Amino acid sequence: MKQFRACGVLAMLALSGVALASSHIVDIAWSSDGRFAHNTQIAAGKFVEACGKLAVGEGVRWNFAATAPVDFNIHYHVGKEAVFPAKQAQVSSGGDTLKVTVAQDYCWMWTNKGSAPVSLTVDLAR
Repeated sequence: MKQFRACGVLAMLALSGVALASSHIVDIAWSSDGRFAHNTQIAAGKFVEACGKLAVGEGVRWNFAATAPVDFNIHYHVGKEAVFPAKQAQVSSGGDTLKVTVAQDYCWMWTNKGSAPVSLTVDLAR
């Protein structure tokens, strides 16, 4: 019986680890008024990205604020290659408008290269 419980606990811990490991990728869920807002913490040495499909001709106004400098980019993938419509190193805030010229899954990504967690606030609007 003890072995069965131990296996159950180990299985639950393994499943929890999978859920925690994938929490750095957030699916963009647009509200009825065309907005997406997200607040999170980026652990030291880790990253967070918000991703979603966009169609040609769409425009997304974006801005973010972080409590410490982070590396930031907007990217999508073509095969194994990443294409970067925006890329900035070690910034604490930013904002602009992404004009979609290629239908793709776009990701807004922040990387914390520091030694302490960073709080991040993101706002996207179509």
